[in-house]
Amino acid sequence: MRGTFRIANLAMAGALLVALGACTAQYRSHGYIPPEEDLQQIVPGVDTRASVEDVIGVPSSAGVLRESGYYYVESEVRHFAWKRPEVVSREVLAITFDEAGVVNNLVTYGLEDGKVVPLTRRVTQSGDGDIGFIRKLFGNLGGFSADQLFGN
Repeated sequence: MRGTFRIANLAMAGALLVALGACTAQYRSHGYIPPEEDLQQIVPGVDTRASVEDVIGVPSSAGVLRESGYYYVESEVRHFAWKRPEVVSREVLAITFDEAGVVNNLVTYGLEDGKVVPLTRRVTQSGDGDIGFIRKLFGNLGGFSADQLFGN
């Protein structure tokens, strides 16, 4: 009997440790910002897109326009129990280029520099109304004649 109680107590203690461990915040890093010593090698007015890629690597993302810049993004996200993940820090390195593809400027932005942009979902309604798929599929069957099918 005494051994059974001891096993039960150990099981309870183990379950308590697991429960307490689940309440510990976890931090995850995403993305990449080059180290400062690598950024020191980039000289505005001298380096080009190709030399930037050689020194610090391919960017996380690039601007939509061809003449736009390179963007390196690194974020740290805190996950805690049942709560929604929270972005704790975010750093964005923006490298801009002129029309010739030569480095114009290097700027680093932090989370405090950002602005919250509300996203709205816009859905374009089709003109079909509530016509079902099967009805659409078979709706055009009577619209063909034998002349149209066989080219006569």
